[in-house]
Formats: sequence, C-alpha cells, structure tokens
Amino acid sequence: LQVLGFEVDTVNSVQFSNHTGYAHWKGQVLNSDELHELYEGLKLNKVNQYDYVLTGYTRDTSFLAMVVDIVQELKQQNSNLVYVCDPVMGDKWNGEGSMYVPKDLLPVYRDKVVPVADIITPNQFEAELLTGRKIQTEKEALEVMDMLHAMGPETVVITSSDLQAPLGNDYLIALGSHRKTKADGTKVTQRIRVESPKVDAVFVGTGDLFAAMLLAWTHKHPNNLKVACEKTVSAMQHVLQRTIKSAKAQAGDGNKPNSAQLELRMVQSKKDIENPEIIVKATVL
Repeated sequence: LQVLGFEVDTVNSVQFSNHTGYAHWKGQVLNSDELHELYEGLKLNKVNQYDYVLTGYTRDTSFLAMVVDIVQELKQQNSNLVYVCDPVMGDKWNGEGSMYVPKDLLPVYRDKVVPVADIITPNQFEAELLTGRKIQTEKEALEVMDMLHAMGPETVVITSSDLQAPLGNDYLIALGSHRKTKADGTKVTQRIRVESPKVDAVFVGTGDLFAAMLLAWTHKHPNNLKVACEKTVSAMQHVLQRTIKSAKAQAGDGNKPNSAQLELRMVQSKKDIENPEIIVKATVL
C-alpha cells in the first residue's frame, strides 16, 4: 500500500518472530484493551482521519469486537470511509475445509464485522461459513455472493475456490461481485470471473497481499471491478512466479523449498506492485 502511495498507520495485531507457516514461532498477541489504547492515542492527537480500514488475521473475539467499534466510530466521522475486511477463518485442503482460528470468531464475523464492511475477500470455505451454504457450482457461488451483499458489503471477492476452471485443472478461479445502488435506488451488479495459473507451493501471506492490492486498485478504479481484479491478480502472479523461481533455485534440484525460501519476494517485486503488467484477464459474467 505504501509503495502505491497510501499513507498507512499499521497496528500489528500480533508481534511474532516469524509467520506461523514455520515450525516454531514466538511473540505476543495484541488484546482488545491494547488496541483501544493505541486508537485512543491516535484520537487524542486528532490524527484518526482515515479513508480506509483494512483488517486481516485475528484470533480473539473481543479484539474483533473492538475493531467493529473503531470502524463504526471512524465511519461516523467520515461516511465515505471504506472498510476492507479479509475474514480469515480457515481454508480447504484436498477438498476438506477446516478452521484455523477459534470457532467462536465465526458468529462475530457474520453478525458484527461483515455488516459494517464495504469490501470482503473470503476464500470459498470462508464464504460458505459466513452464509451456511455449500458451493459446488459457479451459480451457487454467485448466489452466495448475493447473500453476502445482503449482509452489507458492496464488493465481494471470493479469492480462491475449488470450482472447475473453464481453462482447465491448472487454473484457480476467483469470483468478484460489485453491487452499486444508483441515485434512483435501483441496484446494478457487476460480476467477474478470474482464472489464474496455479503455482505448486504453499505460500503464507497471499491473502494479505490480495486484500491490500484490491483496496489499492478499487480505490484507483472505483467503478471497475474487472480492471481492479485484473491488476490485483496479475500483481499476485508476478510476485508468486518470482517467489517460486527463487525458492526452487535456493532449494536446489529435486529438493522441496522450505518456509524461509518461500517467503514472498515483495521487495524484489516493487515494480510489478506499482504497475502490474496485466497477465491475467477477467471475464465479465
């Protein structure tokens, strides 16, 4: 976001030695009182004027509830504030979904967070959790996105799914839906499908990168979800291809890259983040 020209005030919900894709990690988790204290400091200096709030991984229900309180207060000050929420709860492995945060976060996301969010970026499993509906076809995915719109957000992007891609098994499908209410009260929905080449490795932080890029590109292309998603997914592809190439070179022939070698090559991808060459096109549905 900073590379793309945004002024960012970062609050670290965790301070860990490294990400949790490694075998070991040490550090501290910020609690809701500590989050409130940091926010109070910003408020006392009258620098709590924001255009966007972006949230990702958190493990604690009271922390999440505090985030909602802060977002609501910021929206009272600035009715145009856009809250981008990545509702990080779990994922699917070999077709089986499982949560990697405590289960009591689900009702907080569903009942409190999503209703105040403007843009959400769940994966397929998280979209299913939030709506209580399974997705087996693209039609069902679109219906689930409509249910998510009805809960509050104008923009819903299912960042990854196990749906069959028209281009074949080597591609991953993401789906986006943007619902706008026109001046006369009628609603217009733009829907898109993005198919991107699968990369055979497990990366950590791709969801965070996706949400940040989507925030940036929807800001720059507010009424064109197609272009925003093309730039987001293309930038992701550039980063992932550079990362896997570098990881394989470090690991050596025939060896599987480890967590350290698979760290996303963000700094090396600065130019691609600033101005991504469009290598993945979106289809308007």
